[in-house]
Amino acid sequence: MTVWPLKFRECGDGDFLFTDDAGGFFLSDQSFLERYIGDTLSLADQTFLRENGHSFEQEGDPDWTAFAYRWARRQSKQQELSYVILVPTLRCNLTCGYCQVSRAPETARGFDWSDGTLNAALGFIAAMKGPRIKVEFQGGEPLLRVDLLEQIRLFTRERFPGSQFVVCTNLQRLGDREWGFLEQADTFVSTSLDGDRDTHQRQRTHDDPTTDTFFKNLADAVRRLGPAKVSALPTIDVDAPPNFEELVGNFERYGMQSIYLRPINHQGFARRRRSDPHSIAKWNALHSSFIDYLIDRNHRTGRYVEEYYFSQCLRRFLRSGADDHVDLRNPNFFASDYIVIDHDGQLYPTDEARMLSRIGRVDLSIGTVTAGIDQAKIQLLNSASLNNFDPDCIHCAYQPFCGTDVVDDLSRDGRIDLVRTDTWFCQRHMHLFDKVIEVVSRRDDAALRSVAKWARVPSWGDHMIPVHT
Repeated sequence: MTVWPLKFRECGDGDFLFTDDAGGFFLSDQSFLERYIGDTLSLADQTFLRENGHSFEQEGDPDWTAFAYRWARRQSKQQELSYVILVPTLRCNLTCGYCQVSRAPETARGFDWSDGTLNAALGFIAAMKGPRIKVEFQGGEPLLRVDLLEQIRLFTRERFPGSQFVVCTNLQRLGDREWGFLEQADTFVSTSLDGDRDTHQRQRTHDDPTTDTFFKNLADAVRRLGPAKVSALPTIDVDAPPNFEELVGNFERYGMQSIYLRPINHQGFARRRRSDPHSIAKWNALHSSFIDYLIDRNHRTGRYVEEYYFSQCLRRFLRSGADDHVDLRNPNFFASDYIVIDHDGQLYPTDEARMLSRIGRVDLSIGTVTAGIDQAKIQLLNSASLNNFDPDCIHCAYQPFCGTDVVDDLSRDGRIDLVRTDTWFCQRHMHLFDKVIEVVSRRDDAALRSVAKWARVPSWGDHMIPVHT
């Protein structure tokens, strides 16, 4: 019998997590670790490993083939381009201090699509294969150029019936034309809601009238469009976070049960903040306490709110194919299924890449909407966009479930060859997966119920996590 190589990580209380390259996992103890390392596995060890898919008798047998299949399922598949982020204007009517896109003032000139850029963007969309595509309008504040949004949507509907449109808007200025655009069945709204009113005003709107306008328009959006068509994201200042109860209560008030807790990004104007971009201990502690709070709150109320990214990591850990979020893809190839067209017609592999280029940190553009994609640049970026051969990742128990973020590494460190465990990305995800193991190992009713809801399974029990003793 041959055992597939196992990676391990101590979980506390004498337990260890063991994983293999295909994402198989189980919990065991120090004595098993010593037997595994010393090549003195008992008959019971061998039986457990064989029954749980961690070994095979000979190359090509059913166990070997099954492992190869599971490994392949863990790899993110190259897909056709079907998602495009459009930035028709970089101008904005707010002055958020943590703005990560380095917006331009509302009255500025030269930050909107020209007629030539619009026509080239339409041609770019026409060349996509479909049959459906998703168009996300970013900014600045895209509704400042609702005329461009209307032209893009009309053209895309004719070319790809049944496609979807998302408008990322601050909801500050909505007239009849803007509401008319948003109220269509194929169009969705994404906005920012930074917790309680005081936090939102401090970080974004800055005065009472502007704050009043936002909350009125948010309520109107939920009423007119329906809560399923409106999503919101909080951006959290770790040094001045909102009250958890007020944050979650505000989201529930507008019918939102999923909250993506995001730290202030180290991009754009946010780079001017004096906080240490490499210190993540505060964020990890805050995030962990938020997960614990949700578990307790869900149990008290019977209403199961999730933290979106934690749920993504949980599902990614439990099964293959849960790689909708790009940070958790591996390989995470650029310009595969989505791309960004900026206000000046430049193409970028991600929204963060265009932010990083805007401040002059590094040029991560990959061509223009007129000339097309620069494949040489894509190949250069893609060469570093997988963790399978990283000298640090290959020994990590969480490697099968994790991804890569070259752009974040460049933003924070100016290079991509640091020891992986020194990066923000790695430290954040090590914490996240440690928290996943902690939560799924709990046996109290509160944790069991929340984990089941977040994992999208009917119930959660001891049988969900293999344990070898």
